[in-house]
Amino acid sequence: MIKAVIDTNVLVSALRSHSGAAFRVVELWGARKYRPVISAPLVFEYESVLLRQAAAFGLTARDIGDVLDYLCAVSHHQTIYYLWRPMLRDPGDDLVLEVAVAAESKYIVTHNLKDFAESRRFGIRAVTPGAFLKLIGEIHEHD
Repeated sequence: MIKAVIDTNVLVSALRSHSGAAFRVVELWGARKYRPVISAPLVFEYESVLLRQAAAFGLTARDIGDVLDYLCAVSHHQTIYYLWRPMLRDPGDDLVLEVAVAAESKYIVTHNLKDFAESRRFGIRAVTPGAFLKLIGEIHEHD
């Protein structure tokens, strides 16, 4: 099964709007189309960002906790033994890259492709949510 690390900005987009590719990527977490990969530091990053914006999403802290609990239940949990920091400009992006490298994931799903240009050095492709959905067969060229 394809393993992918989801950048925080994709989760933010998915919670902001229940339409679009980011929401579909999140909606597929438990559908066995791909396996999200997480680490404890990455989940804490998700939690920090999502809790700060919960009110803007119309969600409570408990709702955010439920989303993250579900993500943890359906994801591959990756322990990080070697830190690649600093590799990227944003320390939050380094968390994403570290998980992808350690899990031998082929994809990082993000809206900020340029921020992950260095991921190619590790054989990891940064792709948008829409491109990722095409890769896993959820969107076809004529869609």
